[in-house]
Amino acid sequence: MSLTWKQSFRNFETYLRLEKSLSDNSVEAYLNDVFKLEKYFVETGNDISPVNVTYSDLKAFLAWYGSNNLNTRTQSRVLSGVRAFFRFLLIEGEIEENPASLIESPKIGFKLPEVLSVIEIDRIIDKIDLSKPEGHRNKAIIETLYSCGLRVSELVNLRLTDLHYGEEFVVVTGKGNKQRLVPIGRKALKEIDIYKQDRNSLSVIKDQNILFLNRRGSRLTRAMIFTIIKDLAAKAGIRKNISPHTFRHSFATHMIEAGADLRAVQEMLGHESILTTEIYTHIDRSFLRDTLIMFHPRA
Repeated sequence: MSLTWKQSFRNFETYLRLEKSLSDNSVEAYLNDVFKLEKYFVETGNDISPVNVTYSDLKAFLAWYGSNNLNTRTQSRVLSGVRAFFRFLLIEGEIEENPASLIESPKIGFKLPEVLSVIEIDRIIDKIDLSKPEGHRNKAIIETLYSCGLRVSELVNLRLTDLHYGEEFVVVTGKGNKQRLVPIGRKALKEIDIYKQDRNSLSVIKDQNILFLNRRGSRLTRAMIFTIIKDLAAKAGIRKNISPHTFRHSFATHMIEAGADLRAVQEMLGHESILTTEIYTHIDRSFLRDTLIMFHPRA
């Protein structure tokens, strides 16, 4: 009996979790990419097993998917997941040749991340209604995102026991469950302390050790953080494309513009490669020019 899509998804998920030790979010992203491939075959009436997919089938799938998703980054993301899926089938001996090996990635232009100025961050914070029950929580969330440069997944999973007030450090659990120590500013700690008074007054606390909770006492979802920030940015009249990640970009950019060591910023962001961190050196060309004039012996 030929391998079904359902069984191949289960096997692929087990491989990603146990052998590759990927986080829940990464596993979900890979599976979603492959679900799109199965959806294509269903919608086009092509009853084909994963082991019988050909190079031509994948080219047709990418053309079909690209017609509805013009963003080349999104296309590249899906292709990455599909490639990983067929590499897995090859490793498992389900297929003898990888049909995705010759597929070329769409050309992606170099896109710099959106960055907020300190004034814009203050404008967003000023729009928080502190008279509402969630006001101090939302202020603490934004101060923590900007102070520590956290990913949204790292923020929602932050625990009370991760905070070290005396040392002014926070233990952050990043991608692949890797932990790192990140300095946290006194302003962020102060806002967290104020919020904790509201947190302690919740009638029910389901996630006892999770720092940021909703009104039902459970940890916030990633989507909720997006909604909070989008709403505040709109109220502040900021027309940039804002997300929780924007505060991470702003943190890194402001640190490097102020002269922080690139390796230190890499460590704080939890980047595996310094090449990822180097994107922030492209954001302010005038800063780089000033650095050269200041330090280069021939400048």
